[in-house]
Amino acid sequence: MNENNMNNKKEEKGIPFFPNHLLKEVIVAFIVFGCLITLATLFPAPMEPPADPFTTPEHIKPEWYFLAAYQFLKVAEYLDFLGQWAPKTLGILGQGIVFALLVFFPFIDKNPERHPKRRPFATFLGIIGVLSFIALTIWGYVS
Repeated sequence: MNENNMNNKKEEKGIPFFPNHLLKEVIVAFIVFGCLITLATLFPAPMEPPADPFTTPEHIKPEWYFLAAYQFLKVAEYLDFLGQWAPKTLGILGQGIVFALLVFFPFIDKNPERHPKRRPFATFLGIIGVLSFIALTIWGYVS
């Protein structure tokens, strides 16, 4: 029993987390930040020309899930004959209208049937939407 008390006292001795260990971690963090600031000051990153939000370089393409929207905006550029405002405005509004239809379609179509064969209009719109998304995605990837 006396040995157990001695062992417990030995286990209690050690380096406390606060403030000793925390102080070491803070010192290491300051040394690392100091090294990073010194390296960033001595070897700055090369600067490229400022980005132009209205000009997209040819080699840049979005991720696959945005390729349809990207291609839709590129197709809207054919509406340039309506005026300079038309391509970007109609490209963005068209996508907004499609998204709004997706959100509000359950409130517009109140057909209680759930089987796709008994809902030909909704099934037709869904198939056209999915095929359009796939076609625009593939077209955006290829172009």
